[in-house]
This record gives sequence, structure tokens and C-alpha cells, in this order.
Amino acid sequence: MHPLIEGILSATELRMAGVRQSFDRLESRDLIGSAMSARDRGLIPVIAEIKPRAISRTLRDGEAARIARFYESMGACGISVLTEPTYFLGSISSLEEARTSTSIPVLRKDFIIDRKQIREAEADLVLLIASIADIEDLMEDVRAAGMEPLVEVHDEHELDRAADAGATIVGINNRDLRTLEVDLRRFEALGPLARDIGLFTVAESGVRSREDALRMMSAGADAILIGTSIMKNPALLGEITGANSSPA
Repeated sequence: MHPLIEGILSATELRMAGVRQSFDRLESRDLIGSAMSARDRGLIPVIAEIKPRAISRTLRDGEAARIARFYESMGACGISVLTEPTYFLGSISSLEEARTSTSIPVLRKDFIIDRKQIREAEADLVLLIASIADIEDLMEDVRAAGMEPLVEVHDEHELDRAADAGATIVGINNRDLRTLEVDLRRFEALGPLARDIGLFTVAESGVRSREDALRMMSAGADAILIGTSIMKNPALLGEITGANSSPA
């Protein structure tokens, strides 16, 4: 594991003392249905990410809500919100703003290593990273809270683990967590395998253009998670989804 990731995990462990349960069970929004609806409208299904680290500062009050509403208006099928505060500068309040301001599914993206984190904030999906977490137990806890796990994998072994644990949605991360290098060929290798076993498959990391997005869709992506490029250039989202060129 890259030292940066190890540092984030250490910081996450220190946050455990302050974790509080905020709800028991909720009714979640359906990412798969939202992605299918986007495709029916001729759009590329994009989970658009609110990623403060990309703009090198924390978000102001109300800013996450404004970003989320813009993402929805540009055809996003879902919103991902970074809540990890130490490196990614995220917050639970940004997640709350995004979910209450939109009608599409919202993914909590954090380094979930303990079941206490699961009911810390309301979301429709929760990211579980196979290489750092006991996904088998955590998936059960996420579903018991009314949410859906999105299990992130990086290789065929982790993909098999996710499938054996009963995952419905997997994210294939093009970023290698050992080196932090990004290679779209990772999804091109694993995406077809995930689709062949019936998983809803999300391509993560490295998509910077509509051409990259189409490349991922051709390799079997059901949706694409995009963060850095659209945080730096929000107008790019409409170009990638096709919302800028689609009839109203």
C-alpha cells in the first residue's frame, strides 16, 4: 500500500473515537435504475464527484449543495461525495447538503474500516474498498442500514471476493493503490469479467474526456465515476454525459 494511503488509514483510525450514529435505517435511491434512465435518455451514466482536494480547499457552507444541483442538471446519474477530511478535505456536512439538495443517488466515499462509520451519515450507497476492509461483514451492515455497498476492486482476486460476498455493484479503480498510478487498461481487463458474472460495474479514476468515457463504456462500464476533472472544469460534465448536446 502506498504511504499516502497508509497515512489516511491511520488518520481514519484516530477518527473512530468521534464517530456517532445518526440514523437507524433509511430508504435509499436506486443507482442502477438511475443509470439505466440516463442511458434511455441517450446520456453516458456518470457518478459525478464532489472532491474538495481537486481544488485544494475545503468547501464553504452551501457549496456542496450548489455543486450537486449543477451535477444533476448536467445529467449525472449519481453523486459521489468525499467525506474523508484529512487528505481529501471532505466532510459529512457536504454529504448531507448534496443528498438533501438533489433527487439522484448519493455515494459516500470514504475509507470505511469499521462498522461504526456506516450509520455516521445518510447516503444511498457506501464505498467499501476490498483491499483495506472486511467487506463481507461490512456489506451486511450497510444493507441493514438501508444502503447499498459499492465495492471497489483493483484486481481479479478482489473482484472474485466481491462477487462471492454477494456484491451487486462493483467499482473497478484504474488507480493502483500501491503506486497511485492510473491506467485505463485496468478497467478494460477487469470490466468484461465483472459484466460476465452479472455485476453492475462502475469505472473509477482517470476519465478526463468524453473519449475516455466512451472507451470505458465500450469495455463494459455501466456507469463512470469522475471527480478531479469535473471539479476543476465543471462544464466538462455536460460534454461527457452528452447533456450539452441532448434535446431538452
